[in-house]
Formats: sequence, C-alpha cells, structure tokens
Amino acid sequence: MPILFSGQTHIGMKRKTNQDAIVMAPEHNLFVVADGMGGHNGGDVASQLAISSIPHFFKEQEQKITDAKSLCNMAWQYANLKIFEKGELDPALKGMGTTIVGLYFRGNTLFVSNIGDSRAYFFQKGKLFQLSKDHSLIQEKINMGMYTRQQGAQDPQKNVLIRTVGFEPSVAVDIFEFKVSRYDLFLICSDGLHGKVSEKDMVFLFEKYITDPTLVTAQTLEEINHELINLANRNGGQDNISVILCMTV
Repeated sequence: MPILFSGQTHIGMKRKTNQDAIVMAPEHNLFVVADGMGGHNGGDVASQLAISSIPHFFKEQEQKITDAKSLCNMAWQYANLKIFEKGELDPALKGMGTTIVGLYFRGNTLFVSNIGDSRAYFFQKGKLFQLSKDHSLIQEKINMGMYTRQQGAQDPQKNVLIRTVGFEPSVAVDIFEFKVSRYDLFLICSDGLHGKVSEKDMVFLFEKYITDPTLVTAQTLEEINHELINLANRNGGQDNISVILCMTV
C-alpha cells in the first residue's frame, strides 16, 4: 500500500541542542522518532544511534525475518544494545538513553513499536486515537486509578520514565498490530509535541488541511507538520519537537 509521508524535527524555544532525531525509510515502509534523554549524558548520541541502527537492521534482516513482530522487536533490541555498549565504552556517555516509537507498514498491516513516552496516534473521522502506551511514572499512576490523564498533566513527575532504550543490555518492546485502509492518517511524535499541543488542536489542524483525503499530498502533510511545530513553540516550546505524519493511499 503506497504511503505519503512527511517529517520534521525542531530544537524548540528553550533548549541549546536538539536531542530528538527522526528517520524516514520508505524503502522499508519504516518511520521512527527518537527522543534522547534530556538531563542525561549523550541524549543526542543515543537518539542518533537509534535512528541509524534500526534502518540498518532492517536493511540486513528484513528479507530473512519473515515475522514482522519479531523483526521489529529484534531491531529495537539491536538499537538498545548499540546504545548500551556505546555508553559502557565511553564514561562520558554512560547512562545515556532515548525513547523510540516507530511505524512499520507491511501490506495492509501496521506495526507500532514503542519504548518510552514518544507516541503514535491514528486519526479517523474527526477522532484521534493514541495507539502507543507511555512507559512513564505518570501513566502507571493513571493505570492504578490514582487520577485522570488531565490531573496527571499537572504532576511534577510527569516526565519520569520507567522504560527507556539504552540503560540496560535488553529492554521490553511494546508492539501493537493494526489493520490499515486507504486514507488512514498516522502520527508519531516526541513529547515536545504531545506535551504542548492538545489532541483537540491536533484534530483541528487535521480537519483544516484534510477536507478531502483523496486530494492530500506529501506537501499537505508537510504543512500540517509545520503548523504543529509552530503551535508547540507558541505554547512554550520548552522541549525539542519531532513529528512524522504518514497517510496510506
């Protein structure tokens, strides 16, 4: 199934470096966002290692590993080990880490792979659905019924992660499988976007630019990305901001 896509990453308004990284590998129908751990050594190194390691693994193994879930899991594990080993060899980078969220399309099936709090969303008929699950302390509290997501947004520990890439030699990967149809729209992003742009505002922009899905082009998606990043910056832009949009056509 053909895929239109567009991606952008921005340093934001407050940070001195961009520790986010993205990769779009249409030859594999693979799209990835990584958010290096701010406040940890080498967050930018970790995210760059992630977005270079995963496509490399796909290039070497996609034809050999027929099970798509296994392929995604092994690619994420490969990136995790590369980051961990780099940190072990260089004391200045020890403890670095990153989140990773990715979309992998195979036929009419989408595989969403996630570690951390970067997110994947699906937009359809005026509604936005979060496809990934945050690996954060705040999400654990929400799961336990301590409070709602709206209340959790005010928690001072909202940025504390309980699972990331590169801290240990192996890591558990969440992989979700979805059937896709023509004109489905998917978004993956770092928390610099979803932490500053509400789902309501995302829906508003999608509906503003996509009045007829059959007329959408890659330029349309580029314009939406630009607006999303500008809105995140207008809302404070305290973090790096990364977003990739994909539409099946």
